[in-house]
Amino acid sequence: MSKSHLYDDDVLVIGLGRFGGAAALELQRLGHRVLGVESDGALAEKFLGRLTKIVQADAADAKIIETVKARSFAIAIIGIGSSVEASVLAAANLVDAGIPSIWAKAMSPEHARILERIGVHNVVRPEADSGRRVAHLVNGKLQDYIEFDDGFAIVKMRPPKETLGFTLEQSQLRSTYGVTVVGVKSPGQDFTYAVPQTKVMQDDLLIVAGKVSLIEKLAARP
Repeated sequence: MSKSHLYDDDVLVIGLGRFGGAAALELQRLGHRVLGVESDGALAEKFLGRLTKIVQADAADAKIIETVKARSFAIAIIGIGSSVEASVLAAANLVDAGIPSIWAKAMSPEHARILERIGVHNVVRPEADSGRRVAHLVNGKLQDYIEFDDGFAIVKMRPPKETLGFTLEQSQLRSTYGVTVVGVKSPGQDFTYAVPQTKVMQDDLLIVAGKVSLIEKLAARP
């Protein structure tokens, strides 16, 4: 996949278990430069050569956050699942570092409330949010993302600039990108199913369906 501005941000992923590892690999595939931090040496070794850089360290230690220069990252994901204490300490360290967008896995409603109170911007629950799904949401262009087993996905997204002020027939998204606009949600109005004459405006949200690779191509458009 070609590099685009949508995937320019460096991403820090702390904890490379099932959730964090899936998010890290998907972000790397999308074109991000990913730094993975994992305290377990054997697990960290599994990601060597698969991510931009791997650091074996405990992110609950504030000094480690300084060592990896966390302040330089625009996005961080905390995937620690073995210890609520380690997760909360790592989150507090990232909040203190001033990272603009912090995502964290919560293992319980109580854990989620703590993460929110200390300043984590987006708290996700593994039973509802997979690491791959979060990887597609951290950029902010996709508002929601559901992927099926056959590589097909449905997403909620802001419209690309090239569609603004035009009907779907005029912008020809289907013939250009191979995806289908299923519906449009305008501010203050009910969801409506899309027809060729549906006009797309700046504040609209699009519900788009298609192959993951084709949706990624559309999402990369400004």
